[in-house]
Amino acid sequence: MKFLMWVCVDPELVGTAEDHPDDWVALAGERRLEGSQLRPVADATTLWPRDGGTFVSDGPFAETKEQIAGYDILDCADLAEAIDIAAAHPVAKFGAIELRPVWG
Repeated sequence: MKFLMWVCVDPELVGTAEDHPDDWVALAGERRLEGSQLRPVADATTLWPRDGGTFVSDGPFAETKEQIAGYDILDCADLAEAIDIAAAHPVAKFGAIELRPVWG
């Protein structure tokens, strides 16, 4: 079962610029199919196709304190295994990790 793992941080907290350390990548092992740190929300573009046109806006979709700082795709037996892997991520100590099953 595949899961998308969002790595969410408060940009005012110390350590939020951490990349995925090699030890966490090794811990996730073959369960981590891919992943990357994302550029800051200042570089985001959001679009809404409506009424035959497209409205384009600079910045993230939602104005929130927390920001998505990175993602990983995990291939796990079930949600319990995905939770165990996500809980070991270094950002889990000061941020939040969101897991979502992938359709299909």
